[in-house]
Amino acid sequence: MKKAINQSTLTLILSGVSVLALLLMLFSMISYSNVTQQLNEANEERYELTYNANRFMNGSSYLTEEVRAFAATCDQEHYDNYLNEVNVLKNRDQGVAAMQEIGITTAEQGMIDQMAALSNQLVPLEEEAMKEAQEGQREAALTYVYGEDYGKAIAQIKDLKEQFLSALDSRSLAKVEQLQKETNSIQLRMFFAMALVAVQLLLVVAITRKSIISPVLVVKSQVEEISKGNLSSPFGLEANTSEIGMLVNSIHETKRELKKYIKEIDTVLDQMAKGNMNQTVGNDYRGEFLPIQTAMGQILDSLNNALAQINVTAERVSEESQRMSAGAQVLSNGTVQQASAVEELSASIQDISRQVELNSADAEHARQFSADAAVQLDLCTQKMSELTEAMSNISDASQQIGGIIKTIEDISFQTKILALNACIEAARAGEAGKSFAVVAGEVQTLAYKSAESAQDITKLIENSMNLVEFGASLSTETTEALSIVFTNAQQSTEMVERIAESAVQQSISLKQLTLGMEQIAGVVQTNAATAEESAASARELTEHADELRHSIQRFRLRNRR
Repeated sequence: MKKAINQSTLTLILSGVSVLALLLMLFSMISYSNVTQQLNEANEERYELTYNANRFMNGSSYLTEEVRAFAATCDQEHYDNYLNEVNVLKNRDQGVAAMQEIGITTAEQGMIDQMAALSNQLVPLEEEAMKEAQEGQREAALTYVYGEDYGKAIAQIKDLKEQFLSALDSRSLAKVEQLQKETNSIQLRMFFAMALVAVQLLLVVAITRKSIISPVLVVKSQVEEISKGNLSSPFGLEANTSEIGMLVNSIHETKRELKKYIKEIDTVLDQMAKGNMNQTVGNDYRGEFLPIQTAMGQILDSLNNALAQINVTAERVSEESQRMSAGAQVLSNGTVQQASAVEELSASIQDISRQVELNSADAEHARQFSADAAVQLDLCTQKMSELTEAMSNISDASQQIGGIIKTIEDISFQTKILALNACIEAARAGEAGKSFAVVAGEVQTLAYKSAESAQDITKLIENSMNLVEFGASLSTETTEALSIVFTNAQQSTEMVERIAESAVQQSISLKQLTLGMEQIAGVVQTNAATAEESAASARELTEHADELRHSIQRFRLRNRR
């Protein structure tokens, strides 16, 4: 695998550089804030020093102006202003105290001290001038405040004021300019830090877009294609040792695994669609694909078992249908024999009826007719015995057919259950199970037809058995009647007087017997038709069973021990 820097390492480096740039910018901002504050304080200090220096100087000038004005005008107001300044306002003293509190240099303090000393030298002159002015000596007063000594001191004080202001302003301005330089330097560093941060952000964006965002977008697009089931879409990224590279490798591996699974599943389903059930599912399925392996194995097992059971059932249905066909043939033969016996019995009964009529018409020949009747009655008794035995055989055959029909119904029920299971498994198999679903549908249709045929045969057999039971009852009654007739015929020689009456009764009984025999003949014909229908149903069932076996034979099942 190709080596590459990890996205996490790259992100950490870029983040570290960004943090350093931000820290530099933060430090510059803090420094700028401090220097700006110092600059503001320096400007404020310069203002305060200038204000208090002017206050000191203006206070001194104010005293000079007021004393000169008082000396010139002798106006008491100027005298009061002078005293108010000296005793109350004290601007000179307060200005000096404020400057000392703010902070001044030794040289500046020396100049203040010199101005204070010179100002103190003027106090005696000012006092004398004010004294002379109070006394009205204006010229003398003016001499004190406009004299050479006073003017010289005032000039010196003025020079010292200018020097003090110049020194104070120079010092304050130098401090301000120094702080301004520092401010400009910090601003330059801040601009550099901001430019560095901007470049860093551009680099981060570019590197992030190239190394992280673009590969992630490609990975996202590939994952979307995989989610749509498109495993053949091109994937241009190559695997490497980075996180995204390992993700790309995982996607390539996932596509290979999915293609392998899909190919194997497609192969298995294609073989199932072609009828090949003798196959197995590979054992290399992993994770969430294990249930698919298990389900396909279960489907194959279920289909093999179901088809095998259907094949066995089809063979059983074929065998049972053959047996039912043989039984139906036996029943048909029996009904033919029954029909022949009934016809013979009916002819015999008709002969007996004619003989009874002759007996009733001619009593004189009663004895002879009685003998003939005895013979005929004996024959009838034998025929009725044969008829009773045939009826018993028909009843037994009907019961056997009922058992066969029950077996057919059980086979039909099992076939329907197997067909239903086959339909369910075919539905689970999806497209691959459509062909098998058709077979399962045909099997189910055959099962329904077999069940319907079995029900029809059952109804017909029940009707036949009822009619057979009725015929047997009539045969029994007939046999009993013939026994009575036979007994009466034996006694006819002794009971000639009663022949007519007995003949009439026998005629009525024979008419009823004739009607019963006609009914028996109808039942026998019905049984024959039912037997033919049973034989036809059995043949149809055999054909369907053969079709089912042929349909099952197209599937290649697993060998079973």
